[in-house]
Amino acid sequence: MTDLSTEVTGFSNYPALLADLKSRVRSAQVRAASSANRELILLYWDIGRAILAAQEREGWGAKVIERLAADLRREFPEMRGFSPRNLKYMRRLAEAWPDRAIVQQAVAQIPWGHNCVLLDKIGDPALREYYVAKTIEHRWSRDVLALQIESRLHEREGAAVTNFAATLPAPQSDLARQTIKDPYVFDFLSLGPEASEREVHDSLLVHLRDFLLELGTGFALLGSEYRLDVGGQEYYLDLLFYHARLHCYVVIELKVGEFRPEYSGKLNFYLSAVDDLLRDPDADQPSIGILLCREKNTVIAEYALRDMAKPMAVSTYMTRALPAAMREALPPVEEIEGVFAEATRVLTPEVEVVVRRRDGTIER
Repeated sequence: MTDLSTEVTGFSNYPALLADLKSRVRSAQVRAASSANRELILLYWDIGRAILAAQEREGWGAKVIERLAADLRREFPEMRGFSPRNLKYMRRLAEAWPDRAIVQQAVAQIPWGHNCVLLDKIGDPALREYYVAKTIEHRWSRDVLALQIESRLHEREGAAVTNFAATLPAPQSDLARQTIKDPYVFDFLSLGPEASEREVHDSLLVHLRDFLLELGTGFALLGSEYRLDVGGQEYYLDLLFYHARLHCYVVIELKVGEFRPEYSGKLNFYLSAVDDLLRDPDADQPSIGILLCREKNTVIAEYALRDMAKPMAVSTYMTRALPAAMREALPPVEEIEGVFAEATRVLTPEVEVVVRRRDGTIER
């Protein structure tokens, strides 16, 4: 008698069937979780609205929330979330978002903990809407949302000096401009102001996940010290990315000092080479360059980019030292470098990737 498991796993199309079913189950789980979260946020808003209306109508003080919390927990012992503190957040939610339609369309798409962060950190309604939209777009965790608020992303996004308006078509130029920040905040780098370009470069790769998070959604690393052969000579790009939303290659050149006009000429050369050697004219938009400097004079940067043929941006970056406790919690540098190198080989098998390790060795 044939064993059923042997018979099933012997089917040639069984792995594909299993993969398809797994995908369907995961999708259903995501939809169920999303639906449950939406209903929970709307319930919390309704409770908050009722408390707010009753307090305004009856003139009740804060003690009524303590009584409500005790009675609701007694009636619904299986449900969490009816603490006095949480009920106060519900009232604040209803106060901050008086329009239920907005809550249903946007606010209810993010978890309750995220909403509490927004209520604690942001008082301006328009600014809250901005961070709700960004959280939905980028699927930020609660900690990442708090970090983006603290680093004032709304002031940094789209603030870089660029020539996109003159070098890219309108829809592409607007999206590209919003993609570039100024300054970039690298809180994860424990480097002082005297760090060399090599130290900053290597540290960005060690903390690649945090680096990509700060760059924003859509950036995929293709290589570090990426080699280009131009006219029989070798040139190395500091960092080469592909941006999934902009559909273009992005070259980042890192400078630890102040921006100089000659940097833009060199980057223009790199972009010409990338467009000629790597870009598919039928599928890719023109490549974009970012000069990432520690400092810049805005007027000088604007003049330097004004007549450049290739789309470029000049941004600055900031580094702040990590607390000792956080540094001790990080995995060893060698472990992260190994994971990064292996992931790059797997994800970009058709692209030559050059990784320069801290010990000076090079892996292609």
